[in-house]
Amino acid sequence: MSSMFKECKFDQPKSFKFSEKNLKKANEYIKKYPDEKQRSAVMPLLYLAQEQHDNWIPFAAMDYIAELLDIPAIQVYEVANFYTMFNKQPVGKNLIQVCRTTPCMLRGAKDITQTCKKKLGIELGETTKDNKFTLVEVECLGACVNAPLVQINNDYHENLTPESMKKIIDKLSKK
Repeated sequence: MSSMFKECKFDQPKSFKFSEKNLKKANEYIKKYPDEKQRSAVMPLLYLAQEQHDNWIPFAAMDYIAELLDIPAIQVYEVANFYTMFNKQPVGKNLIQVCRTTPCMLRGAKDITQTCKKKLGIELGETTKDNKFTLVEVECLGACVNAPLVQINNDYHENLTPESMKKIIDKLSKK
């Protein structure tokens, strides 16, 4: 792990390796690029690591990906930190991302955020004590026609009302 990341507020695993199944997928991703351009596989490999590691990417995974791609670790860190779809710290089982761009705000995103905060008892950027939910606001989720919307892990929930959002949280709470 890079020395610039030693002062974390949460535990980082000391090592990371793809599972056998994910290593096979990773190698398939890498093979899609010409030999001199294989570093371009960094995004799908980061996403694969995030899926394998409870929806967040530890530094050990970034280092591992750098080794797989034979690139400096800083190049992996730069990509992981630029894109908001990569979580660099632990998140709840259900990552609720509320879209906050203009169409969603005009159609009630602020009410959706408030509903989530009240129902879950957390603020933006926090995780519930049972680790079931993390709440964040994000820029455009790309479904403006069906605003307001949230993305929960890989699923979109569109045309939301405070009542429908409560039902979604209740359903996910039971899992």
